Amino acid sequence: MVALDFELTPLDGESRSLSEWLTTFPLVPIVLDPYTHESAWILDTARRVLTTYKGAGCRPCWIVAASADDAKQFLGPYADEFLTFADPDGAAIRGWGIESAPAFALVRQDGNIVAKAEGWDPETWREVAEAIDAQTKWIRPQLPAPGDPAPFSGTSLSD
Repeated sequence: MVALDFELTPLDGESRSLSEWLTTFPLVPIVLDPYTHESAWILDTARRVLTTYKGAGCRPCWIVAASADDAKQFLGPYADEFLTFADPDGAAIRGWGIESAPAFALVRQDGNIVAKAEGWDPETWREVAEAIDAQTKWIRPQLPAPGDPAPFSGTSLSD
């Protein structure tokens, strides 16, 4: 069971507890570390995945393991397309037991992760997408798609 007492801070807003962000819809975060090549390699694929869920009954979002300024710099215009949280101290990332980036997850309204994938492996990302689709009745993105990178391991977020 996940504690709902940590806060998420959007780039252009005030911090709120996880339980407040989950009042209406589950979260569909993609976790990135802007200080690694691996998170940069998956950025376009991750944007495509989040775009798929814009109209679904969930909140597609970025969680960036950095300050708001570094998150904005890393994501560029992508930061304005989706709800974006800066997690410089890693409270959310640790709270969900995410150990490496990039990561893709479905966070249910009770705060628990129903499905997650760490690193870039199209098969495990597809499993997360299938869990999202089962909950939202939405069509999952194609994984992998032409132009996606080859599979790779994530980088540790605990360093």
